[in-house]
Amino acid sequence: MKICFIGNISISFQKNDYKILNKHFKVELIQPPKKKIEWLKYPFIVAKKIIKCDIVFCWFAGWHSLFPVLISKLFRKKSIVIVGGYDAAYVPEINYGAFTNLKERLPAKYVLKNVDKTLVVDPSLTNDIIKNAGINGENIDYLPTGYDPNYWEPKGKKENLVLTVGSINHSVVKRKGFVTFIKAAKYVPSATFVLIGKFVDDSIDYLKKIAPSNVKFTGFVSDKELLEWYQRAKVYCQLSRYEGLPNALCEGMLCGDIPIGTKYCGIPRAIDDTGFYVAYCDEKATAEAIKKALHTLDELGKKARERIRDNFPIEKREKELVKIINDLCEKR
Repeated sequence: MKICFIGNISISFQKNDYKILNKHFKVELIQPPKKKIEWLKYPFIVAKKIIKCDIVFCWFAGWHSLFPVLISKLFRKKSIVIVGGYDAAYVPEINYGAFTNLKERLPAKYVLKNVDKTLVVDPSLTNDIIKNAGINGENIDYLPTGYDPNYWEPKGKKENLVLTVGSINHSVVKRKGFVTFIKAAKYVPSATFVLIGKFVDDSIDYLKKIAPSNVKFTGFVSDKELLEWYQRAKVYCQLSRYEGLPNALCEGMLCGDIPIGTKYCGIPRAIDDTGFYVAYCDEKATAEAIKKALHTLDELGKKARERIRDNFPIEKREKELVKIINDLCEKR
């Protein structure tokens, strides 16, 4: 079987799926366009490759997956789209989600209405898709992302480090609660707060302006460096207003970090009873939870690791993904 994979394999969770599919099928890769000139050629590149494939597999519902889903229908090929969060969301109070603006809503709605199979990384996204895209949801299945506990593993002694991870731009800063994270730091001067992520725009200037001296900004780091940060940190914060299943949170927990999070979407599904919960945008409550976590025995971090290892192993995603693709191909 031949699969046309549309995704950005520089992103870890998309790269994991690309590797999984390559183990079981022949895969043609198409990376989403980045420049305007690339968009002009994109439909023709997609059509040329889809003609020779059996299944079209896309990460996220948007303009880059609209053409593959449309062309797959024309050539009677089956299609799968993975929905990760943004492409299901309508959160106007923070201006977040594909369904908050017409430009992103149109392609997302078309893809979600016409794709053969939608896979969501957290069940909470299913209701959002049904409501926002106006569909019955019969083609939606839940399949969480998977993680390798042999790579993301604890090592060495934990330090008084508190982490959060994410690209730093105006949209993400608000959604992921980075301002709350930074403001909480002044109430916990004995700990070092580390925000890891690429500086995408000038939002970093504001964050640095309000940051106390115990906050560190790393910029972009490699997977190896990220692993080392997880291994050193005692606490990981996921203070978001909206997430699918947060990858960095799960990776940190596998490394024994005690999680602190809000109760939105996939965050409590990852944490369960292995950490602490706080209200969105509540810096003082966040600081109090961090103090408790820093003074908690490492046993809670071990419990957090077991939670992700037992519930979200990469092997489970591989098995289910291959089955879904084979079943879909049989229907074709």
